[in-house]
Amino acid sequence: MPTCLPLVLRRCRTCASEHFRADGKFRVNANHKLLDVWLLVLCTSCGETARLTVLERMNVRAVPPELLDRMHDNDPELAAELLQDPVVRRRNRIALDWDNAWRLDTAGSDYLDRDAIDVSVRFAARIPVRPVRLIAEGCGLSRAEVERLIAEGKLVSAVRLSGKLSGDFTFTLKR
Repeated sequence: MPTCLPLVLRRCRTCASEHFRADGKFRVNANHKLLDVWLLVLCTSCGETARLTVLERMNVRAVPPELLDRMHDNDPELAAELLQDPVVRRRNRIALDWDNAWRLDTAGSDYLDRDAIDVSVRFAARIPVRPVRLIAEGCGLSRAEVERLIAEGKLVSAVRLSGKLSGDFTFTLKR
């Protein structure tokens, strides 16, 4: 589950830093019947403001009023939705850094003493995370131990556990 907005990876034109912080502020500019909307992000090093294009030269009537209200209210949930939108990311040539922007909620560790456990992992948002790291953190194991369990066949899943995932998955841990 996300705890805050991720950092935006983009080069700053002032200080050459590559990290920007989004705080959910929008800029809406109207030119007659056309709207431009940007999500404002701040450089983590120098504080320079950059604009991420959300809407460009859109007719006012084409924008739903509730969406426009959310932009005027600087809705941080809308900012999170837009940052995860692949169209917005591609248009602005940005990537997201999710390090330290999520947490793992578990139902406790009472089940870890069983011989075999079936675990279902459900994402509250599409956060790319390495399953090995998630399993290690959730089960109180080291990443090396999780890798060893995978190699020994004691940790199995229908999805590939190496690399990153951002969708729900299940796995079985055999002790």
